Amino acid sequence: MPETIDEIDARLLQALGEDSRATAVALAERLGLSRNTVQARLARLEQRGVLRSFERRIDPARLGYPLRAFVNAMVDQRRLAEIAAALATIPEVTEVCGLTGASDLMVQVVAVDADDLYRIAGHILASPGVERTNISLVMRELVPYRLAPLLERVHSAHPDT
Repeated sequence: MPETIDEIDARLLQALGEDSRATAVALAERLGLSRNTVQARLARLEQRGVLRSFERRIDPARLGYPLRAFVNAMVDQRRLAEIAAALATIPEVTEVCGLTGASDLMVQVVAVDADDLYRIAGHILASPGVERTNISLVMRELVPYRLAPLLERVHSAHPDT
């Protein structure tokens, strides 16, 4: 089980979520902490993998990929490492998750248009070990990716900080 964050880390992450460009000095002032404490905690959060890639903030539509889809794939599970490596070579694959249930993998992809999505789906299906796919097109994002409510829960569990 990964080490969880404490209430100070939660406050720091909340502040970063509200202003991701804030300096350590600005964060320290806002949170009533020393600059050294903020810098040390940020370094520790990065080292532990709590702070992830900046890429999540980039809108693929602004890069010319307005179409988003989820490709559910049924695969030969003995070849997962090989399949993951093959899928990682497809630039339009933005995320791959292993699942339980009716399908084995959920592959999130972006595409220029329907023809491009067809091409990408063909690459996925041609990957060694992928046996069958089913595509679901994202029509609208109703709740965007977010963690603020979870950070608020961690922080509110310790309201004295």
